[in-house]
Amino acid sequence: MTSLFSRAPRAVLPILGLLAPALARAADLDGSQLSVMWGVPFAGILLSIALFPLLAPMFWHHHFGKISAAWALAFLLPFAIVFGPGVAGAGIVHALLAEYIPFIILLTALFTVAGGIYIRGNLRGSPGLNTAILAIGAVLASFMGTTGASMLLIRPLIRANDNRKHVVHVVVFFIFIVSNAGGSLTPLGDPPLFLGFLKGVDFSWTFIHILPDTALLVGALLAIFYAMDWWYFHRREEIRPVDPTPADEKFGFDGRINFVLLGCVVGLVLMSGLWKSDVVFDIAGTHVGLPGLLRDIGLLVVTVVSLQVTPGSVHADNQFNWAPMQEVAKLFAGIFLTIIPVIAMLKAGVEGPFGAIVKAVTNPDGSPNPAAYFWATGILSSFLDNAPTYLVFFNTAGGDPQVLMTTLAPTLAAISAGAVFMGANSYIGNAPNLMVKAIAEDRGVKMPSFFGYMLWSGAILLPLFAVMTWVFFL
Repeated sequence: MTSLFSRAPRAVLPILGLLAPALARAADLDGSQLSVMWGVPFAGILLSIALFPLLAPMFWHHHFGKISAAWALAFLLPFAIVFGPGVAGAGIVHALLAEYIPFIILLTALFTVAGGIYIRGNLRGSPGLNTAILAIGAVLASFMGTTGASMLLIRPLIRANDNRKHVVHVVVFFIFIVSNAGGSLTPLGDPPLFLGFLKGVDFSWTFIHILPDTALLVGALLAIFYAMDWWYFHRREEIRPVDPTPADEKFGFDGRINFVLLGCVVGLVLMSGLWKSDVVFDIAGTHVGLPGLLRDIGLLVVTVVSLQVTPGSVHADNQFNWAPMQEVAKLFAGIFLTIIPVIAMLKAGVEGPFGAIVKAVTNPDGSPNPAAYFWATGILSSFLDNAPTYLVFFNTAGGDPQVLMTTLAPTLAAISAGAVFMGANSYIGNAPNLMVKAIAEDRGVKMPSFFGYMLWSGAILLPLFAVMTWVFFL
């Protein structure tokens, strides 16, 4: 009698044939030859993030890491069978060393350092004060990163509004403005712009060329927020009778040493972009440069130092814990692995399964269409990692930074704006979105579901993006 194990390979073969026709002997990953079926695990993890918290919240809360790992294995095992362990291993190493590990190390450093700064005093969450905090966060985001600004300001903002009944809109607009739009003016603000900086885009280019776009978007969002918050604030019974954190402290900062450490984080990131070194380590085909390696080591040192020198009372006052960071780390581990074939298919350009997307950004005469680049980059950045998406369209537009900064400046501006601004369209569009959501929920704010949040972004952001298209990219 044929055993289950002897029948299994024959059962799997038709599935593998669907996934990658004629690719079993492929020596390398060629996105132009991949089937869209390879994108199923990535779609699966996105749907899990969207649906499980809504349909089975307790199960998701206890097992989201296992679900993320299951989708990663659903991609990796067939991938290794079809392409061989060598190609699979090289893809995993590249995803981890070139993308995921530096990404998580930077987020962890910013999360830890910002979590070591406690803003004393209970500010009153009036419409004017809330709008001012969002405006300050928008400015800080371009100079300390959207993650750093988000982690610094979200806790005091929630605390300032903890005597109010309606707080969800405050956190949603915080994600729109501080966690995304505010990071558009320098390479320090958001990873896509930092990758452009590494590719040769001048440090000041984004500030000069994206400032009008940012001013329009952030200004409009602040005005809409003020009107909405004013309406909520002046409703009857908006203020709770008892303030959970009465104002019995003078305004000030505890854990001020972390401001110095925050400067170290910014310095390390700048160093890795400005310092050019010929020292490169080849690890399974992935090149790890000396500046990037020293940056990551330095960021780990900063993280440890912050944990050691920050008084325990500061962490207690901030209700600092690792749950938000653990959620981001586990979910994005699955995302960075399952996204491997999706990015390969996009990089294949017009020859790949997503060739229609690439063709859509090009005019009939072969010139780039800035409006199409803005929307294509933005829509993909809403659900894919916006850093590699930026690179895909950067290369689609020619990949020459000197040409893109001059002759094709509107195209580069469209790519940059789409990657940064539209990361606010979903919780997974940018890492700080999930972190802010987790912190808010940890403090009792009933945040919208995945699709509920997209109703907010669809109603508020998409019309603004349409206006921006008409003003800047047509």
